[in-house]
Amino acid sequence: MTSTSEKAVPGTVGKAGDGPRTGSGRPVRRRDHTAPPWIFVVPALGVYALVVLYPSLAGVMYAFTDWSGIGGFSFTGLDNFRTLLDDSRALESVGNTLLLTSAVVVVQNGAGLLLALGVHTEIKSRALLRLIFFAPAVVSPVMVAILWKYVYNPDNGAGLNGVLGAIGLGGLRQDWLGDPSLALWSVAAMVVWQYAGYSMVVFLAGLQGVPAELHEAAKIDGAGSWQRFRHVTWPLLAPALTINLLLSTIGGLKLFDQVYAATNGGPGTSSETLSTVLYKEAFVYGKFGYSTAVALVLALFVAAVSLVQLHCLRAREVPA
Repeated sequence: MTSTSEKAVPGTVGKAGDGPRTGSGRPVRRRDHTAPPWIFVVPALGVYALVVLYPSLAGVMYAFTDWSGIGGFSFTGLDNFRTLLDDSRALESVGNTLLLTSAVVVVQNGAGLLLALGVHTEIKSRALLRLIFFAPAVVSPVMVAILWKYVYNPDNGAGLNGVLGAIGLGGLRQDWLGDPSLALWSVAAMVVWQYAGYSMVVFLAGLQGVPAELHEAAKIDGAGSWQRFRHVTWPLLAPALTINLLLSTIGGLKLFDQVYAATNGGPGTSSETLSTVLYKEAFVYGKFGYSTAVALVLALFVAAVSLVQLHCLRAREVPA
């Protein structure tokens, strides 16, 4: 028998946990006053659209105009791109950009891998060495360029030339930034010095992810140090290699700060890159329409190279 106190009363709670009900026995719906999650994203999206999306889309539009940076403009179709194809200075800068990027990618990642292997040991100073090698990566590129301008001082008794003279290699002294045949490679050395430590950190993370059991098994099977690196470590470093190659390639293709601060694209046009060309066309010659066309071509080229590179590199990755 159910007591009178246990009977459901209309407009009150029926069973335990059912919540309040109406007179007809239907549950009362409560209004949820919690704001939807996307509302919290709107301010950030608004700022991003204003600062990034709108200028980017406007830049695409201006690439087809004769805009001078102020005042009105008129659409010129593909004229800016035809001018780019006929611009010998811009075409030379494309070659310089590819040479500079190739040198940076190869040497920076090779040096970063060697540094990572060197500090991935049980030496007591490994933490200090990692800090020293990584420190240049957090310095402003402009400050690095100014520092290296002192290193590349053309005077015989200063900077690198002074060191070469002191150790009996005075015949190797050069005007490192003033010689058209050396300026581009001098900038490349500067960039490698700054970011080799960054590549080292990425490779070091990959090395620490290689299972020690695989090395022990290979060692038991009689594999030497080189064989263990080639057949165990190197294949498992593929994800780290993918990251480093992508970052160094993108950074090399759009390199501007170090080149502009160290050589301003000179002497002549020997170290001119696409980034310095588009900067000068916009802020020196006032050809904003043409400069945005150069920027659009550079952006599309970087995106295409990155996608192809990512596809090829991901194909060789193997799980640990």
